[in-house]
Amino acid sequence: MVGSGLSNQVGAAIGSLAFPVFGPVGVVAVRQYVAAFVLLAVGRPRLRSFTWRQWWPVLLLALVFGTMNLSLYSAIDRIGLGLAVTLEFLGPLTIALAATRRRVDACCALIATAGVVVLMRPQPSTDYAGMCLGLLAAGCWASYILLNGTVGRRIPGAQGPAAAAAVSAMVFLPVGVAVAVQHPPTPKAAACAIAAGLLSSAVPYLADLFTLRRVSAPAFGLFMSVNPVLAAVVGRLLLGQHLGWTAWAGIGAVVTANTVGIAARRG
Repeated sequence: MVGSGLSNQVGAAIGSLAFPVFGPVGVVAVRQYVAAFVLLAVGRPRLRSFTWRQWWPVLLLALVFGTMNLSLYSAIDRIGLGLAVTLEFLGPLTIALAATRRRVDACCALIATAGVVVLMRPQPSTDYAGMCLGLLAAGCWASYILLNGTVGRRIPGAQGPAAAAAVSAMVFLPVGVAVAVQHPPTPKAAACAIAAGLLSSAVPYLADLFTLRRVSAPAFGLFMSVNPVLAAVVGRLLLGQHLGWTAWAGIGAVVTANTVGIAARRG
């Protein structure tokens, strides 16, 4: 779990180093290609056997998958890795809290809301476009979770996510070509973009696949709480992105809300 979390955040940080050449759109395009290559090799979907009842959630999943990565990387470009990942994390947190009607979950929702208010408090330097992109990524992640459940029930194994990744990669193919023509890639930028795809897609997917065979889902969800912290630390160490105490307080509130919510359910 530690390896998966670190790989995901380090991959995003390395991918951001290619922004000056490719921009967030180009880096996301490369990430989609890498994700499709890995998932197709693992899932081996039998596309010709899919019915329309199976195809429509796959197509929606592909749309959400691409939009989620594009909005997240665009947010990272504007507000930094730590804040972008924290806002994105509100997606699965909302899904978890919406599933119950207990008082402790209502308290967790209030804590998370307070954290978001602290992160998005009005200031002359506040990048509201970046914040909105982070919240869009959160909405996409929540949709991604729900759609994955539907795809998993209708298509066996990893065939559904693999098919969605392939469709998303095809959509981004002309985008990647256009970016490459307008901004010829340098070896360093290309290596950073490919590394982002491997570290943020391939490694976490395979690591999570093996982890969930040994660790319970609640324990796995509890560990996911540290991802915003890992993102902030990686952003500080690799990208030199400094966060003030108010930003750390907002991140802490979101992490606390998820931790308390899952711990209460386990109890």
